[in-house]
Amino acid sequence: MPLNEIASSVVELTRKCVSITVLKRARQIHALVLTAGAGAATESPYANNNLISMYVRCGSLEQARKVFDKMPQRNVVSYNALYSAYSRNPDYASYAFSLLTHMASEYVKPNSSTLTSLVQVCAVLEDVLMGSSLHSQIIKLGHLNNVVVQTSVLGMYSSCGDLESARRIFECVNDGDAVAWNTMIVGSLKNDKIEDGLMFFRNMLMSGVDPTQFTYSIVLNGCSKLGSYSLGKLIHSRIIVSDSLADLPLDNALLDMYCSCGDMREAFYVFGRIHNPNLVSWNSIISGCSENGFGEQAMLMYRRLLRMSTPRPDEYTFSAAISATAEPERFVHGKLLHGQVTKLGYERSVFVGTTLLSMYFKNREAESAQKVFDVMKERDVVLWTEMIVGHSRLGNSELAVQFFIEMYRENNRSDGFSLSSVLGACSGMAMLRQGEVFHSLAIRTGFDCVMSVCGALVDMYGKNGKYETAETIFSLASNPDLKCWNSMLGAYSQHGMVEKALSFFEQILENGFMPDAVTYLSLLAACSHRGSTQQGKFLWNQMKEQGIKAGFKHYSCMVNLVSKAGLVDEALELIGQSPPGNNQAELWRTLLSACVNTRNLQIGLYAAEQILKLDPEDTATHILLSNLYAVNGRWEDVAEMRRKIRGLASSKDPGLSWIEVNNNNTQVFSSGDQSNPEVVSQAQDELNRLKRNMLCKSSFNKLVCSN
Repeated sequence: MPLNEIASSVVELTRKCVSITVLKRARQIHALVLTAGAGAATESPYANNNLISMYVRCGSLEQARKVFDKMPQRNVVSYNALYSAYSRNPDYASYAFSLLTHMASEYVKPNSSTLTSLVQVCAVLEDVLMGSSLHSQIIKLGHLNNVVVQTSVLGMYSSCGDLESARRIFECVNDGDAVAWNTMIVGSLKNDKIEDGLMFFRNMLMSGVDPTQFTYSIVLNGCSKLGSYSLGKLIHSRIIVSDSLADLPLDNALLDMYCSCGDMREAFYVFGRIHNPNLVSWNSIISGCSENGFGEQAMLMYRRLLRMSTPRPDEYTFSAAISATAEPERFVHGKLLHGQVTKLGYERSVFVGTTLLSMYFKNREAESAQKVFDVMKERDVVLWTEMIVGHSRLGNSELAVQFFIEMYRENNRSDGFSLSSVLGACSGMAMLRQGEVFHSLAIRTGFDCVMSVCGALVDMYGKNGKYETAETIFSLASNPDLKCWNSMLGAYSQHGMVEKALSFFEQILENGFMPDAVTYLSLLAACSHRGSTQQGKFLWNQMKEQGIKAGFKHYSCMVNLVSKAGLVDEALELIGQSPPGNNQAELWRTLLSACVNTRNLQIGLYAAEQILKLDPEDTATHILLSNLYAVNGRWEDVAEMRRKIRGLASSKDPGLSWIEVNNNNTQVFSSGDQSNPEVVSQAQDELNRLKRNMLCKSSFNKLVCSN
């Protein structure tokens, strides 16, 4: 075959490289080029540039670089092919700058495509210093007027979080097309400037630029994060009016927005219109059902997904489905899902593990939660925090503190949520010294300024009797949220400081906050402590007028308040309105105690009957019933009650007390505890010393008085 025909066939062969996307096929083509080629044909930049592009499309950047390195002659297209590949792959992005030296040594001048790819490399690496340096070179070489280069520079500053520089570039863009607007919106959302991103979208519409489907998708994502239902609904209307073509990413963004904003009716409508939902669609609808209290529907959607051949559930699917089974009535399904997770090998996924921990703790199965935790090889701060929060909610405050310390020892950096959780555990068990240690850690790590930590600190010091320290921490908060205000209000309430609590409540209102159920609970508790009946009734009515639903603790405060005032009929009416459950025994016991004070035998007997239905062996109720009979002169019934009480006392579990000692350990003990003879002996010696001092003081007082 003549040489010119061989060269022509090689060129034709390399031209076909553009359609190759399978690596095995690419290597075969490359081998044919090498065997069929001759002389200048296989050494030409054109043929080799096509080979580089072919390997890049097949995902083999190493092979592309080998072809590049063996080229006897390279041009700007050769360099651009690699720069473009590196700019799209974070693992190889840093290699792009090593080529700059070669490019300069070979006197190859960069063009606009070169600069665009290099700027995109800086965006991938989030290297704003190198990016700004390239920006200077772009200005120097006169490429800034190129729209593609401008947009890449805009995207680089946006990706690197330098939104001010991005805004300046944006304002200089001559032709503000949809790409430039999208770049500003994406940058704002990525850097948690969601409201700014939505404002850019509004300005885009006002400028007469038509949004693309990608624009709608990213803005709907912002609506989901911000909970902006009205704007999301408006965008949906625009999409319908514009008669946009079906687009799965856009449908998924709409679905996620409705799920995030709690409108499951619209979410099901959108999901039903998706022709071929992918796994993102299924995960969104299952997660939406779980998060919005539609647990049964979540399980139905999960079972529908299982009946399909594709797509198959992943770790996010299982995480969403398990979240729907945390309620007691669906807990058995959660255990079955745990079995499926183990079978499919997702038991070590952090996402699945976290939801399993939450499910087991909500159902008071701490041992099962521990088994899940032990299986996990990689434990992030979220997983550790779930263990801390779970034990704290179950009243295992000491275990919660131990998990936090262990997390810290394993070099897991604490965050605001983990710190606020462990401080909550210290509040629950009155562990002041340990709480102070965590306070110092919060200061060192800078999390003391985080509002959730600030509120937890106020709550911890308030519950440990240090309300003045709580006041100091609150006063230093720059912008306290309602939770922080409620924590301070709770501190005043716990100490029975009704006037301060009411004054503080006025400050909450003056600062523009709408009081919630927690706010009113603290106020009612303060009134209950002080016996401020009229004030408590006023607040109770005010809460109901504002549409705030009263929980069990609100009813407990009110029953206690009116019972102390002797208003047993009102207390009986409140108990009738309270939510049903085993906790009602506490309300009936409060009423029974009030009936003893008011000698109301009829209502007292009725209250005792209700308690004993729930707990027939409740010793406290039998004692109150005995007292009720005594104040009404029914001595035979008193004797009968005393006999029952003696029988119950023999089987009664001992009450526990605890104290925090110098080494930050919490010692738990009970009446008649002989588990530590040395401590018992020391305690007995101390009691004898105090008794002698009391006797001496009593004798001294008698001597003084007699004289």
